[in-house]
This record gives sequence, structure tokens and C-alpha cells, in this order.
Amino acid sequence: MTRTQVGYAAMLEQFAPSDAVRFSSLAEQHGFSGVMAADHFQPWVPQQGQASFVWNVLSAVGQRTSGDLGPGVTCPSFRYHPAIVAQAAATLEAMYPGRTWLGLGSGEALNEHVFGGYWPEAPERIRMMFEAIEVISKLFTGEVVRHDGKYFTLERAKLYTRPPDDQKVPIYVATAGPVNAKKTGKFADGLITVGAADDKMERIWGKYEEGRAEAGKAPGGPKLLQIHISWARTDEEAMQNALVEWPNGGMAFFPKQDIKNPEDFEGIAKLVRAEDFANRVMISSDLEAHCQQIQHYIDMGFDEIHLHNVGRNQTEFIEVFGKEVLPSLRLT
Repeated sequence: MTRTQVGYAAMLEQFAPSDAVRFSSLAEQHGFSGVMAADHFQPWVPQQGQASFVWNVLSAVGQRTSGDLGPGVTCPSFRYHPAIVAQAAATLEAMYPGRTWLGLGSGEALNEHVFGGYWPEAPERIRMMFEAIEVISKLFTGEVVRHDGKYFTLERAKLYTRPPDDQKVPIYVATAGPVNAKKTGKFADGLITVGAADDKMERIWGKYEEGRAEAGKAPGGPKLLQIHISWARTDEEAMQNALVEWPNGGMAFFPKQDIKNPEDFEGIAKLVRAEDFANRVMISSDLEAHCQQIQHYIDMGFDEIHLHNVGRNQTEFIEVFGKEVLPSLRLT
């Protein structure tokens, strides 16, 4: 069994690229291990204010840190062709051998609608993503690839810049439901999810293991978790940070994947109340409460847990958690 890592979530929709790199480096200096960087073309709401190109930022993070790193998550189906995603991931792994992973998701209209065209329903987006994974996996072999699928075409493509010793970049898929979890187990190397109720987690894990078994894989593939929290010196400040900086965390009952503009999310944010963050964002000034939540997910068996503090107080969060929370965790 591998030892659980607690890493830093670099939210590029909130922070300028140079700041995200600096926070990632500072996090490692204070005991965090690994970086998960968000891939956004636009922020959720205008207040967040940023949306830098994730592959540029990850390249810089790799220079300033020594842990693992990857995008959490990239959609390989709309604004990127899967061949370009494969090239980006292979290049990053060539630069930082043995340290990178490729996180993929089926996409959100906020980021993917920018080229116009039809925005499909979720089942079709998922089918597109898994065909994209097929394309990316073929290219990772280093062979000349031709592909004539339902959604994507390749005409004699080959990756010439690849990791040393033919190292394969592991593909992790963002998974929030049982159907997707089973396909993830079957066609990908690991899963990424966010904090949820224990029974939902158990269903996702069960279907994920079913998929791995059907594909002849050993049980227990990599499982990554991203936790959204709001920590500040007072509960009032922590709540205000969540409402102002991360209102999308309280939008459980809205079709977030189909909304195209930050201004529309801003309008919805006016309807978000404190109770809407329940079971979605841990909002508290109590370090022990945060420690207990993280420990719970460690005990569940996650391999990596990446923490996203939604406020602007990143330096204070990193320093305080590095000193008072991370040392208290029992990393199994």
C-alpha cells in the first residue's frame, strides 16, 4: 500500500499564473506533496478573475517543485483535440519523468463552448471523452496512429517527443457517478473525484473496481480526491470567502456543466446561501475539524488528497496547515 499524499490544488481560475506557481512551491516547502492544477478557459464567476493556460503553469510548477503534478482536469474533446492533449502530456512527462499524470473530464460549457457549435448532453460528452482516451492511449505507444472514429480522426500521427524509457503517462478520469466510474476502471489508470457522502463514494469505488476487473486489471488503482475547504481565522470570514470567492461550490441544484458564461454564474451566485455549501465545502476556522475531515478520506483509502482553500488567504492557509494540520494526519 502506498502512503497517502496530501497535495495542493492550484486554482488557476482564481490566481495569476506566477502566483499559482509561487503558492505551489510554498506548499511543498510546508509539507504538501504534489500539485493538481485547474484547467479553465474562463473563471466560474468574474470575481475569481483569472484563467491561465494550465500546461504553461504546470511546466513552471515542475521547475519549482519535486512532487507529482497534473491537470485537474482537462477536457480532451472540444477546445482541445485529443492529439494535442497527448502531445502536451507526453511533453510534460518528458520534462519531469515519473512525476506527471493526465487528469481528464468530459467538459463544461463554461470552458468548451468558446468555439461555438452544438453542446451535447452528458452521455454523449462522456462517449466523446472515452473515444479521446482511446486516441491518447494509442499515441502514447509511440507508434504511427490512424484513427477514424465517431468523433475524432487522426491521419498518420505520431508523438516524437515522449518520456524516457517509453514511460506511459497515467490517465486519471474525473468521476462522479457509477456508470462513468465503471468505464474509468476499464479504460483508464485511475480516478479523480471530489468530496461526497460516504455511500456515494462506496458506489463509485465499487463500480470502478468492477471495470478494472472486467479489463483484467489488478484491484485498487490510483484514486485521487480534491477537497474544497474554506479556512480563515474566524468562521464569519471563512463563510464570506466561500460566498464571494467560490459561490459555485454552493450550486448543487443548478446545471453547472451547461452554463456558458461567468456572468450567468454570477447571477446564480446571488441565490447561494450558507446552507448550500453543506457536504460540499468544509467552512470552518476550526483546524481540528479540517484535520478530521482529511483524516476520514485518508482512512477511506485515497492515494492523493489535494486541498483547495477557496479564499485569497493562500499563504496563511499553506503556512498554518503545514504547521498545524499536516503533521497531525496519520498517512497510511
